[in-house]
Amino acid sequence: MKAEKVSKLMTKHPTCCSPRTNLHDVARMMRDADCGAIPVVGEDTFPIGMITDRDIVLRSVALGKDPASMVAGDCMSTPAITITEEADLDDCLEALELAQIRRIIIVDRKGRTTGILAQADMASHASKKETGALLRAVSKAEPKPLAAPEAAADGAGPKLKG
Repeated sequence: MKAEKVSKLMTKHPTCCSPRTNLHDVARMMRDADCGAIPVVGEDTFPIGMITDRDIVLRSVALGKDPASMVAGDCMSTPAITITEEADLDDCLEALELAQIRRIIIVDRKGRTTGILAQADMASHASKKETGALLRAVSKAEPKPLAAPEAAADGAGPKLKG
């Protein structure tokens, strides 16, 4: 993979939501931004998690819960997995593999969300062999980041209010 910086390939200024954003609005944001993942941020755009279309389906609809009464904090995955804008694509590839995720939040030196980089973005700059290795690595059946309610119960994630 080229030693390019993630800042050159990331989607800049991604649509973000707060843990208190209702799921209807999160889904609308995904539709409007034509994406399947939204960083969940606290004050000053510091990332606290990520919510995907899959999170919404598996943690609300599939459990028979009423998505209309739920917020992003009820379904998001935590902790937020991030990498800095200065990181190169090899570092980003390693982070995706280690966390077994397909998208990563990009942050500035102060830790604020500035972008998002997806596996598909990286694949367009990697060899077929590297792309295949990434797909295999993130598809392993190993533990994923905890959902916010699970993380709070384990004491492993941020405590959310409201």
